Amino acid sequence: MQQLSVHQLHERCAAMAPLLLDVREDWEVALAAIEPPGAVLRHIRMGEIAERFTELPAGQPIVCLCHHGVRSQQVAAFLEHQGFKQVFNLSGGIDAWASQVDPSLARY
Repeated sequence: MQQLSVHQLHERCAAMAPLLLDVREDWEVALAAIEPPGAVLRHIRMGEIAERFTELPAGQPIVCLCHHGVRSQQVAAFLEHQGFKQVFNLSGGIDAWASQVDPSLARY
């Protein structure tokens, strides 16, 4: 699985046109969410991925994110195991995005 820094996502998002897969819990998404230009945001909690991964487009780049990048890394590995080819983990997660790209975003 490939790692993507928040700066790489911010700079290349429009060209990549990824599906941004947020695997956090509902309350986390309600507290702080990102929508970089060019990305399509999709929220599927980590606990639901095994049952719902077939809803994801196989041919589109998928960038998995969570709070710090640990849960999303596990989800990205799972998706690769299921045959997805263009899977990225957002290193540092939404916390890194808030500290390095958008300081107005709530941190928790």
